[in-house]
Amino acid sequence: MTSLLSAALLTVALMSATQASAQAESVTTDKEENFRYLVGAALASVPEYDGASERKVKIRPLWAARFGRIRIATSGGSALLGFGREGVGPGASTQLIENDKWRVGISLRIDSGRDSGDARTTQGLPDVKRTLRARLNASYSFTKDWNASVSLSQDVLGHEGGMTAGLDLGWRFYRSDETEWSTGVGLSAANGLNLRSYFGVPASAVAATSKPAYEPGAGLRDAHVGVNFKHALTSHWFVFGGAGIGRLLGPAGDSPLVQNRSNTTAAMGVAWRN
Repeated sequence: MTSLLSAALLTVALMSATQASAQAESVTTDKEENFRYLVGAALASVPEYDGASERKVKIRPLWAARFGRIRIATSGGSALLGFGREGVGPGASTQLIENDKWRVGISLRIDSGRDSGDARTTQGLPDVKRTLRARLNASYSFTKDWNASVSLSQDVLGHEGGMTAGLDLGWRFYRSDETEWSTGVGLSAANGLNLRSYFGVPASAVAATSKPAYEPGAGLRDAHVGVNFKHALTSHWFVFGGAGIGRLLGPAGDSPLVQNRSNTTAAMGVAWRN
């Protein structure tokens, strides 16, 4: 699977280079349209890990930049810059197809994995190594405010991150010159390698964790729903926030590491964009 995705990435890189060359030949006078960026920070309240009962509050720096079809962003930064409805996630990404209805793109991002010593419940488990993930995404806009997206993400370094898939439906239910409100619902699944890395308990860790051995197979991971807003304070400054709830399903929800199947998240921040 890794070799197939590597070949796909090479193909995409060639396609992107061809597109970039064609764009370079055109004359564009709107610099703001070709180069956009933002910087900001958010205060977030999240579980220690998916399924944990303990929570943590942290400050998350965020930024994003767009150069034509190329995007580079932290988690959450892409949506704030205005291309979140295209199904773009964090990392470096490019669009292969982009029209009024369809967006198809690919991205690369660093996955930090999991340091099992960060939470009391996961101590004694193997760490999940940092890795590089490739993500293929496609979205379709039914209207200007309704869109659906699908995604497939694969660990391309073979660090046991496995593969995940997602299906999401989004609705922007209010918009004005200064304010936008949107909501979304989604479903995710993963292969057995991903679920074993994050929700499994290998036999070698039973004594250290005092938990029964658990080796999940492929299946659903979670269902989630959320609401988000952004409000412009000036032509450059704006505030944003959101809240969501997710419920672990299938093999993920059955893990002995899971203390709460349902978890909530909340965040609020401020950012500046050109």
